[in-house]
Amino acid sequence: EMAAFRKKPVVIEATQFEGTMESANRVLAWIGSHGGYATRAHMMMPEKGIIIHTLEGNMTAAVGDWVIKGTKGEFYPCKPDIFVETYEPATPLPTQSSMR
Repeated sequence: EMAAFRKKPVVIEATQFEGTMESANRVLAWIGSHGGYATRAHMMMPEKGIIIHTLEGNMTAAVGDWVIKGTKGEFYPCKPDIFVETYEPATPLPTQSSMR
């Protein structure tokens, strides 16, 4: 018998990889600080992406991809269009005036 189900809302943490060395270092430090493992695909060319070691094998976060920390502490990349379709901010983002 067919029944309707709604996906349970879950809150995840995520950051977008912008393809710069600063962005790559920020993403790598964030993953590493939570016990994950990731490396730049190329040491000197961050635009080549970030390789994230996942339970399903290595996955590459390309420029523009979001890196998600899942509910069990796992990290994985997500394409920007899928991210926008799937996620919305869980709390209001800080405004420039509140960051001063």
